[in-house]
Amino acid sequence: MLHAQSQVEAEVTDAKARVLSPEDELRAQHYRLLAHFLTAAPHARDLQMAAALSADEATTLGRAVNALADAAGKTDEVAEGDAYQELFIGLGRGILVPYGSYYLTGFLHEKPLARLRVEMSELGIQRNDGVKEPEDHISSILEMMAGLIAGDFGEIPQERQRSFFAAHVNTWAGHFFRDLSLDTTSNFYAALGTLGGVFLEVEEHALRLD
Repeated sequence: MLHAQSQVEAEVTDAKARVLSPEDELRAQHYRLLAHFLTAAPHARDLQMAAALSADEATTLGRAVNALADAAGKTDEVAEGDAYQELFIGLGRGILVPYGSYYLTGFLHEKPLARLRVEMSELGIQRNDGVKEPEDHISSILEMMAGLIAGDFGEIPQERQRSFFAAHVNTWAGHFFRDLSLDTTSNFYAALGTLGGVFLEVEEHALRLD
């Protein structure tokens, strides 16, 4: 799967990624796939790779992956570049405002962002110097979850992954993905929204059972 252009990085650079189970590897890949297309407008090669994705049609998640692949194969980087601009940037603001503070309070740079920054410091996660957006951008949050799973920030206990998900992902990201899935600007991004929503439902269930 695709990897996101890095918006966050480990403070402890010599931390070694742990050996992942197939399930955890797939979880991290899904987070990175979603983050990749929410970080910036896709290039043609990104859409080509997405179009080549294939999953089991017998599951809701698999069908969502295949719907994204189908949508990717029917569009191009010009159309999705325009869609990304309209959805997330716009003139002043886009159709959607992909930040945790905004979804939780209606304003940017509010307490949810402050709480995230505290936890990032505790976990040894810092924002990449080249990134201007607040750390609670949806793509950064998803990258952080992928990194926690993969061991990019050291050995993070499952309980800490669960608490991070509950505090900084599950509180709002599902609402964001629902809004994205219902928007008619882009079939590709609507399919990405559906995939994100389905994946987070699966992830919530899995973390609750662990």
